[in-house]
Amino acid sequence: MSEASSALRYRPDGEYGAGESTFERFATASFGWQTLAMTESPESSVRFAHLDGVAADEAVTAAHHSYRQQRPRSAKQAEVAGRVLPGGSTRSVLDIDPFPFRVASADGAQLVDVDGLTYTDFLGDYTAALLGHNPPAIRRAVVDALDRGWSLGALSNAEHELAELLCQRFPSVDQIRFTNSGTEANLMAISLARHQTGRQKVLVFDGGYHGGLLHFGPGGSPLQAPFDYVRCRYNDLGSVAAALNEHGPQIACAVVEPMLGAGGCIPARSDFLMLLLRRCRAAGVLVVFDEVMTSRMSAGGAQERLGLDPDLTTLGKYLAGGMTFGAFGGSADLMSAFDPARGGTLTHGGTFNNNVVTMSAGIAACAQLLDADRLDRLFDDGEAFRARLNEQLAPLSMMATGWGSMLTIHGALGPIAAPHDLAGVDARVGELLFHRLLDRGYYIARRGFVSLSLAVTAEQRAGFVDALAEALSSLTADGILIPLRGE
Repeated sequence: MSEASSALRYRPDGEYGAGESTFERFATASFGWQTLAMTESPESSVRFAHLDGVAADEAVTAAHHSYRQQRPRSAKQAEVAGRVLPGGSTRSVLDIDPFPFRVASADGAQLVDVDGLTYTDFLGDYTAALLGHNPPAIRRAVVDALDRGWSLGALSNAEHELAELLCQRFPSVDQIRFTNSGTEANLMAISLARHQTGRQKVLVFDGGYHGGLLHFGPGGSPLQAPFDYVRCRYNDLGSVAAALNEHGPQIACAVVEPMLGAGGCIPARSDFLMLLLRRCRAAGVLVVFDEVMTSRMSAGGAQERLGLDPDLTTLGKYLAGGMTFGAFGGSADLMSAFDPARGGTLTHGGTFNNNVVTMSAGIAACAQLLDADRLDRLFDDGEAFRARLNEQLAPLSMMATGWGSMLTIHGALGPIAAPHDLAGVDARVGELLFHRLLDRGYYIARRGFVSLSLAVTAEQRAGFVDALAEALSSLTADGILIPLRGE
């Protein structure tokens, strides 16, 4: 089998090989689709949830009206916020129609808004709240750090202690540097790769999200960091091969998520990542694994679970216990560019890169809470949870894609290998499902994204499954979501 036509299958247990996954067997038996070679297009095999258009429009309008009626205080605060914040906030992903609710308090896996409504949090702050809200060990670490003083303008032991813990977790990382976010970490990793290779182009993938200035969704972004990009299709080695053949000597690095996060929780096939590494290294192209989200897949991240060693790794989100955090690292040779003692000429500033709150919280998180057993259990819980959701979704031509404790619910069913496979999804499916789950006290992203935290219990997962079943049943009973004939 050639590299470009390899059809090894992704298995929900996190392993890869020529065998079929449980869902592949189910889908093949029920709907007649097979895993496709990477150079083939699976669009014709994807089925989309079907809505009654008029009923759906009316239902969306009704959902927005009901939402507004239940949240008068959030409505008032949204009005005030809009006067001083363009769009009403400084985090666009949290926008909700007709306005975002305001949280008054959070603890464990529970959110309480300013109108007194309580939600079980299945969003997990887009993976940053992996430990839940207000974990005692993180609170103690932060308070202890503040008791010793902050904004030092100097070094503390906490900086190298956290660095040691992270280098121990990720074998591909000999040395590491801290930033304030995953966005900064990716910008620094790309800049380092361009410096070390002397090349300028950056290979990225459709649907990739590497931060607010590195977003490669449909249509691109007007706020893109001004690098020279070469865009490829995710999970498509033929696309990568063509890019390397045409631009290889000019490409400094390839930046890839082991599973697309904002792009729909679409896992990379392990043969795709393995051969991407092989092809890029043969062309002198460094490979950056963006593990800002996927590092939760094991104590050593997705790369440990897959047995792969990227050249550079970027981190963020939860590893500092919910505090502002980012990091990038790799081999000592690559990172030597920041070490004047080894001839390095790069400098890396950032007032809050080594702030004592983040450093102390990160030490507590990594040393006390994020051990291998906990993360492995969370991975397994997520796999089982997604399988239960798919039992509810498949009869309506819907599915949850994902890996471990992250998933996205789509209004489509089929072999989804890249974001373009979802082009036919009706956005009203996700909007209605979001509001009907919220009405039942479960909070997810409007785009259907779910991120389990360690604070979410088995009972809460079971409750979510029941709530999803009720939401889907109500949508069909109301004549909005229409099962296809024979389903």
